[in-house]
Amino acid sequence: MTNQNTLRDRALAFRALHVPGRPLVLPNAWDAASARIVEDAGAAAVATTSAGLAWALGVQDGDKLDRERALEAVARITASVGVPVSADIESGFAQDAEGVADTVRAVLAAGAVGVNIEDALYGGAGVLRPVAEQAERIAAARAAADTEGVPLFVNARIDTYLRGAGGVDATLERAAAFRAAGADGIFVPGAVEPGTVKELADGIDAPLNVLVGPGAPAVAELAALGVARVSAGSGIALAAYAVVRRAARELLDTGTYDTQTGGLGYGELNSLLARGR
Repeated sequence: MTNQNTLRDRALAFRALHVPGRPLVLPNAWDAASARIVEDAGAAAVATTSAGLAWALGVQDGDKLDRERALEAVARITASVGVPVSADIESGFAQDAEGVADTVRAVLAAGAVGVNIEDALYGGAGVLRPVAEQAERIAAARAAADTEGVPLFVNARIDTYLRGAGGVDATLERAAAFRAAGADGIFVPGAVEPGTVKELADGIDAPLNVLVGPGAPAVAELAALGVARVSAGSGIALAAYAVVRRAARELLDTGTYDTQTGGLGYGELNSLLARGR
């Protein structure tokens, strides 16, 4: 298990990477192999995708995966890389704020120094948690990390755009409340239109994180708008699984193997993992 001094150092290093105009770029990983590949490609940090991680474990995304299995996977990822790791913990793998605090302590034990906590509500009366309830959960995460002496980067994910539950004003209102509760950064997936991104970056007193994929502005354009963190989310995992489907269909339907062209060499990937931590 990573000692507290090392965790503090990694947490401070991760925190320093969030610079508006010079964003931290995160090609999200979902297992130890993808994390090592991302690190080897030059990423300054590794962030997990909760969707990709859940799928790799045979579970649906959306608060379906249990805390223990999720954090076992996170621990394997942190053990495989030397850069800081941030864990996407969905809505906290817990029913209440006290449970979120327990999750954060487990995240630190797994060696991660950042978390994403989303405000989406699955199976409830609305699509988002009430602001006060979500703020309480974020405050619990902040307090748990502070008690452990680790400056965990708490990234509050706001799903107003992703779930059609509000625009700039609603997002800024939530962002202000979550910042007051102890969030370090604000993640607004679904907001990629340049004017909107600029309004959010200007209106939020914290590093702004956006989610990117095909059709989104390039990183350089997002940097010019004041973005401090750019995430691929589940996009790379989805692309990888698309290759699996194409290769499987080709092999089964035509008996050929062209989809496999351009794959990593066996020795290359095996050696990469042999150099893992």
